[in-house]
Amino acid sequence: MIAVVSPIAYWTAVGFGAVLCLSLCLAARRRPGRWRIVVARAIGSALAADIVAYTVGLIVARTWTAETSLPLALCNAGVVVAAIACWWRVPLLVELTYFLGLAGTLQAVLTPDLSVNFPHLVFFEYVVGHVGIVLAALFLVVGLRLRPRPGAVPRVFAITAAYTAFVGLVDGVTGANYMFLRRPPGEWTVLRLLGPWPWYVVSAAGVALVLLVLLDLPFRRGRAGPGRADTGSADPAGSRRRVPAAG
Repeated sequence: MIAVVSPIAYWTAVGFGAVLCLSLCLAARRRPGRWRIVVARAIGSALAADIVAYTVGLIVARTWTAETSLPLALCNAGVVVAAIACWWRVPLLVELTYFLGLAGTLQAVLTPDLSVNFPHLVFFEYVVGHVGIVLAALFLVVGLRLRPRPGAVPRVFAITAAYTAFVGLVDGVTGANYMFLRRPPGEWTVLRLLGPWPWYVVSAAGVALVLLVLLDLPFRRGRAGPGRADTGSADPAGSRRRVPAAG
């Protein structure tokens, strides 16, 4: 695991996020109501503010470059997707938030790469962005019961593969190394366990597929049952009826 500069502050923040996530999910399942939409949009707004603050901070510091500062890393793209999913609960975006948030971003939460101290702005950006994606994923799927639809695993895997190819094209044009597709990271990451470059790209794809399947397992039985409800997305307060709301 990569050490952080302020481990006590970091893990305290992560612990707070975990307690908040558990509390919100339990409350959402036990006490349905319009308040859940307000909470979902508040999470989305926090994530949107995080990505704006990150970009503005780089511009103000005059460190923004196309080679390092575009929001193309999977976690950065995840912040945008999760923010939109929290506001409008589009089925595909909810699925992407759930699968990529728990299969990818959660790893970044558990193995943080921080070189700044609390209360540096980057510290808050990292915590809010990464913990926020995981919180959004669990609140939408567990709290609001917006379950992944049939075919979610191949759909999310195909979109992720296409996105990776796009990022690889950007890397080739700009000389960047987003998602470490052109060369391995300089510091230790989980990729070191998956083989040398470029083979870790293939290994990572295999691991990702296994994780997606595992994350989908809790919902497979419900889909197979007789008379199952539509598993698309919906407004949990009942303003849209694409799927029955929890309650």
